[in-house]
Amino acid sequence: MKDRRGAALIFLAIAAIAAGFRFPKLSARPMHADEGVNGDRVGTLLEQGRYEYSTTDFHGPTLIYGAAAMARLHGLTDYHELNETVLRAVPALIGVLLVGAHFWLIPYMGLPAAACAALFTAVSPAMVYYSRYFIHETLLEFFTFCAILLVLAYFRRPSSALAVSVGALFGLMYATKETWIIAAACMVCGGADPLVRAGRPRPAALLGRPGGRPRTWGSAPPTKHLLLAALSFTVVAAILLSSFFTHPRGIVDSVLAYGTYFARGVGVNTVHVHPWYFYFACLRGEAAIAVLAGAGLMASTAPRFLKIYTVVMVLIYCAIPYKVPWNVLSFWHGAILLAGAGVVWLAQHMPKPVACALVGIAVAQLAWQARADSFQYASDPRNPWVYAHTGTDVFVIMKQVEALAAVDPQGRAMPIQIFTRENLWPLPWYLRRYDHVRWWNGVSDTAPLASVILATPDMEPALVHRIYQVPPAGQREMYVNMFDREMDLRPRVEVRGYVAKSLWDRLP
Repeated sequence: MKDRRGAALIFLAIAAIAAGFRFPKLSARPMHADEGVNGDRVGTLLEQGRYEYSTTDFHGPTLIYGAAAMARLHGLTDYHELNETVLRAVPALIGVLLVGAHFWLIPYMGLPAAACAALFTAVSPAMVYYSRYFIHETLLEFFTFCAILLVLAYFRRPSSALAVSVGALFGLMYATKETWIIAAACMVCGGADPLVRAGRPRPAALLGRPGGRPRTWGSAPPTKHLLLAALSFTVVAAILLSSFFTHPRGIVDSVLAYGTYFARGVGVNTVHVHPWYFYFACLRGEAAIAVLAGAGLMASTAPRFLKIYTVVMVLIYCAIPYKVPWNVLSFWHGAILLAGAGVVWLAQHMPKPVACALVGIAVAQLAWQARADSFQYASDPRNPWVYAHTGTDVFVIMKQVEALAAVDPQGRAMPIQIFTRENLWPLPWYLRRYDHVRWWNGVSDTAPLASVILATPDMEPALVHRIYQVPPAGQREMYVNMFDREMDLRPRVEVRGYVAKSLWDRLP
């Protein structure tokens, strides 16, 4: 009991380190387009009590429901009140829970390996960066890791309760993101290995020291357990994807969506096609984990199931043409778990002070890189985790809009027109508190113009014609440029602003 309490304190300390990287300054980085879209869906759920699964985008509802619950805990009830800190607190919290969950890895890898894996997860630049990102990946990885822990527990001591729990976790994975199917397939590959199911003895030490009672893996799951897991999976997934049975069509759509996602995965109708080594280029700052993961593949303390699971997943993600950097979390956490075992292997093959010093240097380097990536260079294109990201110019755009609303008699009811054929997310998120924003995919010669106009450069010729050639002489409103330099919403997406001079002259 004393050893267990000491182990718990170690993991609480590591979880505190994780929190120190994940919670500060959550609103400082501009919202990515995907974050803005997800925030909009949270707003719809808060205001209308409605969530509908889409077959083409947006992924599953666990992130949305989690954010809605977090918003209500903060007393927020509508879209206008939402903010970046509340939304991003959800993946940040899950990221900390993911680190703490390594405590339950002790029976399978020992305390030293489990603690090192937790520490690497706490300071890994990729894990930190996307734990501060309002997208689905951190939730998917948390549910996946919990499923792995339950699968390992089932192999040790099969039971109906564990079968139901494994099925429920798979259901949560399904209801989070479609890429769950890759992790599930890799788990099946690990569990199907004959050596995993043959009752091979495991290391005796529960807390990483000799003298414990040996444990063995279980045999292949009986039909009863498979049926219980399938039933649990179906119930959990159906409840969430049907929006608690208020939108049953969501269950059907969640199956049909795989046609879209399989096509996208092989590179059809997407610009996100990259070479096989794309993820490794992104992970260049985490080479220490990769080296230790390689050592972990040779370590006897790492479960064979985990080795197979991780290696197969790396191969699959490298082979799939569709690649975006946040997908790296799915296989990188498996590598981190192996890296924890690699530390133990390292300590067995060199003097312990030297091994501890090397690991300490690795952790310090990872922590320094994580801080730089998540704070100093959080939206800088030089950061490998910054991908098609909104730039800080969005803050300049909104500051000017807010200044104009402050002097407009209508305040936040000030009419704003946006002319574009581009996807300008997350601009709708930033304009959520303005009640009269109208979006146009072309310029009408008859519709009246608002006093504040935002437009992409391709719309400028039509706007100039509408402002200065369509109205009769003497009835033309003068417009001035809102900005004194080019404003880029994100790379290669410029936004220009125009303000009626009568409103512009009101500015102090």
